[in-house]
Amino acid sequence: MKTSISVTHLDKTFGVIVEGLKLADLKNSQADELYKLWIEHHLLIFPNQHLSQDEQIKFAKLFGEMEFDITPISNVRKDGSIRDPVNDDIVKSLRGNMEWHHDSTYMPIQAKGSVFTAHQVPATGGETGWADMTSAYEALDQDMKDKIEDLSAYHSYTYSQAKYKHKPQAESEFSGYGFDVDPPPFRPLVKTHPETGKKSLLIGRHAYGIPGMTKEESKALLDKLNDFACQGDRVYHHSWKVGDAVIWDNRNLMHQACTWDLTEARVMYHSRIQGEPATESGLNYL
Repeated sequence: MKTSISVTHLDKTFGVIVEGLKLADLKNSQADELYKLWIEHHLLIFPNQHLSQDEQIKFAKLFGEMEFDITPISNVRKDGSIRDPVNDDIVKSLRGNMEWHHDSTYMPIQAKGSVFTAHQVPATGGETGWADMTSAYEALDQDMKDKIEDLSAYHSYTYSQAKYKHKPQAESEFSGYGFDVDPPPFRPLVKTHPETGKKSLLIGRHAYGIPGMTKEESKALLDKLNDFACQGDRVYHHSWKVGDAVIWDNRNLMHQACTWDLTEARVMYHSRIQGEPATESGLNYL
């Protein structure tokens, strides 16, 4: 990259802050370098970008085909009013997002990555956290690695949203994205990244039902892995400023939204990059 571009490493096992370029005006050579940086560090943070929706989509498409171009992740209605903080189905999906997860593991094809931008942020809270599942796997003791090497779990949005009393309803504003996937995708607990060859954990809130275990045993193991993975220097939480943009590799990072006063507005925009079917399909969808 040109010397005008600044890359600052987070004090974590992953992630860099990239400054000195305008994402809306990237040259091909810069885009190629950003892709390499993304694969190496998994999370790229770009302050003060203020991307329009079209600019965000154009940027996301540099990293692959799109699962969907763009959607608001927001507790604000189109008329500017704040949604009911308890009973609104959109808010129920936001509450679910506050648990650690990978995007679209509940879809037949897991997402490759995501672009996220901040348009309105609350006074406090509302951060986004990421957790490094490659470093988490590498930190496991050998007994646990051996135990989980050949285990797989189902992933379901219906399962993960049930605790929030969130289910598809004809009169709901929630689109139902992910609710209608049948059968639920079946995915290994240990995933090999298709571009780095490194192993990582594939777990999170959508995972359940490991065959050969009782429901309680499966949940206990998945909870244990989640708790172990999401701690220490494997975790980074970003405090948003309006105009920030990020892209992360969904194949080796989990993420979560953090709580905030849901009577305050938080407006983000999300673009999701489609995974390659050969490497990101559920085992029962290959």
